[in-house]
Amino acid sequence: MYRPRGLGAEKEAHMISFEDITNYFLRAAARLGLVTHPEFWLNSRSMEREFACICHTRNCEDAEGGGTCTLSFSWSTLDTALSLEGPAGVCDFFHEPDEHCPHLHTSDIPHLVLDLSYNLPFTGIRPDLNDPQLLSLIQLLRLRASEHSSRASETRPGLAVVLQGHHLLAEALTLQQRVELPIWHPDGMRGLHEDPQARSARSIQRRRSVNEEDEDINERDEIEASADHPRPEEWLPQVMDEICQDIQRVLEAMETAYPPE
Repeated sequence: MYRPRGLGAEKEAHMISFEDITNYFLRAAARLGLVTHPEFWLNSRSMEREFACICHTRNCEDAEGGGTCTLSFSWSTLDTALSLEGPAGVCDFFHEPDEHCPHLHTSDIPHLVLDLSYNLPFTGIRPDLNDPQLLSLIQLLRLRASEHSSRASETRPGLAVVLQGHHLLAEALTLQQRVELPIWHPDGMRGLHEDPQARSARSIQRRRSVNEEDEDINERDEIEASADHPRPEEWLPQVMDEICQDIQRVLEAMETAYPPE
């Protein structure tokens, strides 16, 4: 059972922040030797924060014409509320807190989505969109990228095009991926790919356990603390390492599919 603020939420735990996410990523990228160019934005009206970081495997002097990946995500005020209060922050964000609110009894909390955007420009002669080898190249790229991505939930290859004269020519190979991080899920990464029926059954069991009058208080506190405090700091650094490894492998796969000159 999720515990709203004021009902035992005084138990402190380190909750993840925007700075944690960016720092974990940049440290992981540095360990793997990825060259990064991070940028940060703040919308002063909505207080939404954004992060984007261009990554490549070559030195900056030699990076022109090579593959790049831009990792980006947005951090809204709802994410801040979740970070500070857990699921009870959803109630504070949308309405007055109520201990019977469904927000406090669900694991279906939005994931933090990381968008990965890859780009590999065509060097030399740009292929025509009607080139039969172009489709084969895109299919090969999708296959190789999927094989080398352990965290991406979807992979969408494509083309950037340019109008030259009266013809559309392919300017670059592109690839879009997304990674979902269940920052606020009580079971962490285990909850991302879990069977919904199993998740629902465990949620019901939690409510039954908390409502049993003869249940030991310490055991109930342990159950509720687990739901309130998913402790992403314990697993997020490793996940960021894996994401950076995926970026490195996909960039290599793109350049293998179409090696730049």
